[in-house]
Amino acid sequence: MKRIVLTGGGTAGHVTPNIALLPKLKELGYEISYIGSYEGIEKKLIADYDIPYYGVATGKLRRYMDPKNFSDPFRVIKGVTEAKKILKDIRPDVIFSKGGFVSVPVVRAASSMKIPCIIHESDMTPGLANKLCIPVAKKVCCNFPETVANLPEGKAVLTGTPIRSELLKGNADAAYKLCGFNKDLPVLMIIGGSTGSVAINKEIRSSLPKLLKDFQVVHLCGAGNIDNLLLTQKGYKQFEYLKSELKDILAMADIVVSRAGANVICELLALKKPNLLIPLPASASRGDQILNAASFEAQGYSLVLSEEDMDTTTLTEKIYELYCNRSKYEENMESSSQFDAVGKIIGLIEEYSSSTIHVKK
Repeated sequence: MKRIVLTGGGTAGHVTPNIALLPKLKELGYEISYIGSYEGIEKKLIADYDIPYYGVATGKLRRYMDPKNFSDPFRVIKGVTEAKKILKDIRPDVIFSKGGFVSVPVVRAASSMKIPCIIHESDMTPGLANKLCIPVAKKVCCNFPETVANLPEGKAVLTGTPIRSELLKGNADAAYKLCGFNKDLPVLMIIGGSTGSVAINKEIRSSLPKLLKDFQVVHLCGAGNIDNLLLTQKGYKQFEYLKSELKDILAMADIVVSRAGANVICELLALKKPNLLIPLPASASRGDQILNAASFEAQGYSLVLSEEDMDTTTLTEKIYELYCNRSKYEENMESSSQFDAVGKIIGLIEEYSSSTIHVKK
């Protein structure tokens, strides 16, 4: 039996692509284990999938001054030691890493033990954790054509992001029933990220008098962001977060307004949903969403509006522009080569797991 260790964590985006690989890995007979942090979000998300989970110490490596910059490197070193012990017991044939700081001790430990590592970088430019892992990785899977040129020659593979198969099996009728919508007006879906977006929430709600004349609006607004004054507003449905129902809402949506996180935009591409991207501004991030959005705009997959330029008027104008030109975006997405990410990544995993030669413990 072949063995694989999956790693990645810190945010849901560093876990869900790993989850997307599980059905095919199980079908191929892999013995699967997961290494994450002691109590990170990855532990909670993986708990539903009946695979062994191991925790290691990890530290955040920051680009800014912080007292923890002096202690966290020692946590990473501790994590490497713990990961080596776990890997000696599991004896995996291959590691697949989705990134996040927990992946650093796992990948570095595996490399020192001659276990091949395949890593995935979702964003246009690698985050700090993946920058530390790329030198020892066999292959680096990525989402954007522009990324390939910025990675070591021979390592980059344009795969796209693995998409959970259940997202492709949504039931629009179930979503209409859940939201109390009808089929007389198109549906506009708003996604502000897992924690929501105060800026997007504010402008969408200010735009409702105009939008509700022509759209029904379903709004994923983030935890604690429900507006109680709008609970009875006809044609407007709010959710803090959706789990199993998300696939149905996506199936129902005609167009989508979203942040530009790599995972969500790849899901919109896979579902061929015309979208307006409002990336996190550089003041609130390292600018990766701005680059992600620019790439999708250049490829004809998305319309883009910067948060700095967003107000009620510009937001509504962009939404109507998107809807009127939705067929153009659908056609462009239909011609994309970034599909079957699961198949491409599984092919790499099969290649490198077959090359591993174990030594005695």
